[in-house]
Amino acid sequence: MSKLLIRNARLVNEGRITETDVLIEDGFIAQIKSGLSDAGVQQTIDAKGQYLLPGVIDDQVHFREPGLTHKATIHSESRAGVAGGITSFMEMPNTVPNALTQELLADKYAIAARTSLANYSFFMGASNNNLDEVLRTDPGTVCGIKVFMGSSTGNMLVDNEQVLEGLFRQSPMLIATHCEDEATIRSNTERYRSDYGDNATASLHPLIRNEEACLKSSSLAVELARRHNARLHVLHISTADELALFSNDKPLTEKRITAEVCVHHLWFDADDYERLGNLIKCNPAIKAPHHKDALLAGLLDDRLDIIATDHAPHTWAEKQAPYWQAPSGLPLVQHPLLLMLDFVTQGKLSIETMVRKMCHAPADCFQINRRGYVREGYWADLVLVDTEQPMTVSKKNILYQCGWSPIEGHTFGASITHTIVSGELVYREGEFLTDRAGQRMMFNR
Repeated sequence: MSKLLIRNARLVNEGRITETDVLIEDGFIAQIKSGLSDAGVQQTIDAKGQYLLPGVIDDQVHFREPGLTHKATIHSESRAGVAGGITSFMEMPNTVPNALTQELLADKYAIAARTSLANYSFFMGASNNNLDEVLRTDPGTVCGIKVFMGSSTGNMLVDNEQVLEGLFRQSPMLIATHCEDEATIRSNTERYRSDYGDNATASLHPLIRNEEACLKSSSLAVELARRHNARLHVLHISTADELALFSNDKPLTEKRITAEVCVHHLWFDADDYERLGNLIKCNPAIKAPHHKDALLAGLLDDRLDIIATDHAPHTWAEKQAPYWQAPSGLPLVQHPLLLMLDFVTQGKLSIETMVRKMCHAPADCFQINRRGYVREGYWADLVLVDTEQPMTVSKKNILYQCGWSPIEGHTFGASITHTIVSGELVYREGEFLTDRAGQRMMFNR
């Protein structure tokens, strides 16, 4: 049996911080207590002074494979995620071709099985004409159904009322939605094209993809879910206006409607377009500063359940195009844990809350089997953090295939020193020790 022992760690888990040892055997957490014996242990890590966290579970990423591998691959972006403390990810279906059949979905799982450093799951995509195919999805082996209730790429905009009704009435599993109202966005686009023409800049983005577009679409999703008692998860909430749609009167495990906030909507605001322009152009848009403050409040009072990234890389050249042509999305999967640790340092949230929202809550929300917590018998997905070792983001240490980040030049107050994926030490002090360690996630449904 392979054994790995972590000694003297400050474990942050289930609302507590305790100094302890953790023994890992054959992929799983075998023991959690101080003074564990190193008999038969192949490797020991002395984590004195460091925080030991459950691995981050990112429930929304775009890794671009297949079909868009000039931007990224499952291997390149899972590698970047592991370096940032992400041990598990759920990837979106708007690759090329869109994952709209069970066979295309299986193709993505096969790629990940060969190349992913992190644990993985892939959403089945919905369109206006594949309801029967969507309903064939296995709830025990697939994280959820993704519905774009607003603009998307390819054939993935679902705006047929009968199809939406069918999805929410018949789906036995979690439905994750991107909510922006297409008609509102088209109307705003026509207006601002007329007003600005080729002189448009990214500062118009939150006016085109505005609060009204978000609220109208999110309200429809919530109304459908309530009417059919569907399990709804609304992705990347970006406005204060939408918070009233979500409740905090039940534990997460009892909610039928949940919501997520992404790190960029907590970190950036509309004032940053002047400095960063298209680099922070994303959908839904980063909006005025008061939304950022409201989203943090909604996270803290549990109206918003999960912190994620919506990692969506594009090449530098693509982002340099004029506003109307520049694609939406930004690369984030290497840095969400460090971004939120800066929030901890600033007193905006506790480290226990950060772990709950980035590790425990995704596991509970998606009913992931034996992940998201540091518990005996669970998969050993673990991250060690040194809060006394600052790290500055630069071209030299960015691991995204696209090679850039909107937070270049920022110095974090902490560093990720070790990442363990499914019991295997994958990353140590800037070095990758293997090219593949991820396992397919399973779900208790």
